[in-house]
Amino acid sequence: MKRLALVACLVMGLASPIHAATYEIDSAHSSVEFKVRHLIGKVTGRFNSFSGSIDYEPGKPKEWKVKATIEAKSIDTNNEKRDDHLRNDDFFHVKKYPTLEFVSTKVLKAEKDSAKIRGNLTMHGVTKPVVLDVEILGTAVDPWGNEKAVFSATTKLNRKDFGLSWNKKLETGGLLVGDEIQIFLEVESNKKKSPDK
Repeated sequence: MKRLALVACLVMGLASPIHAATYEIDSAHSSVEFKVRHLIGKVTGRFNSFSGSIDYEPGKPKEWKVKATIEAKSIDTNNEKRDDHLRNDDFFHVKKYPTLEFVSTKVLKAEKDSAKIRGNLTMHGVTKPVVLDVEILGTAVDPWGNEKAVFSATTKLNRKDFGLSWNKKLETGGLLVGDEIQIFLEVESNKKKSPDK
């Protein structure tokens, strides 16, 4: 009887699902960048301070999850005066809304090297759904034994949907700042180590 119970426990253990590993974003080897039309050209900017985690197991998209936080005041367009304007209440109002947050809700499509991940983006106090087009670059172990998972992702959004509506009319017609924002993410992440390691 005891032997039967032991066998049953072993079988149940083998049948238990393998949960996705958790990876923490390595901000030193990742980037959060954006591009927006200015006059007739485009300006590129970035956020320098961010963190987050990714639950990922190759071939198990139902278990994939993403959660990330960006510090709004870390915006950087390589122009101090413009960055100060972006931080004030015409745009991000960083004193009132200090962070941007993304939380995934569903993997819409997953293939070996790509995926579409839907999630909620909260920016400027407004939460809207967005879809990330993700390129899965793979996993690897660095020379120091850290297990890595690496991804690229892009999306587009309309800043007015998040209450970022400031603009100026041009004498020649049109507006100073475009509404569409292109987002570019390069993410390198480290597998979270268990407490006993």
